[in-house]
Amino acid sequence: MTPEQLWNEYKTLNPAIGDEINAWAFGVEPDQLADLVLRGEKTATASIYDLYQINDGPIPQAGTFDVILDSQGRAVCIIEVTKVSVVPVCQVSVDHAFKEGEGDKSLTYWQQVHQELFTEWLAEVGLGFSQESGVVLEEFHKVYPL
Repeated sequence: MTPEQLWNEYKTLNPAIGDEINAWAFGVEPDQLADLVLRGEKTATASIYDLYQINDGPIPQAGTFDVILDSQGRAVCIIEVTKVSVVPVCQVSVDHAFKEGEGDKSLTYWQQVHQELFTEWLAEVGLGFSQESGVVLEEFHKVYPL
């Protein structure tokens, strides 16, 4: 299903979402992570703040809706962003790591995987990673399909 088709289906239930579609896939293992969202096991994500600044893009906002895509660009589900914060990597909580739903859901796992990922992504744009690097934490819930 295309993002537009899924959006229009959900729009019949919630006309207030409007016409602007924000669709994206997770940067690493998009199929596995989209499936975790679909099953309700993944209710949070994190991204590196510096990349928003470099790309001059706005950070996500609470109250917005996004279409989650798989690796083929197919729409999997729609989420509503419920909370967004920016903190240093060293301040990511056990609770947030658990909500991300990945691996064993521990903070240790989260730190290991995200340090590798963020180091790689920042190096691609000529920046270095540190425990003080800003990270955008998003919490969300799946709204469609129910």
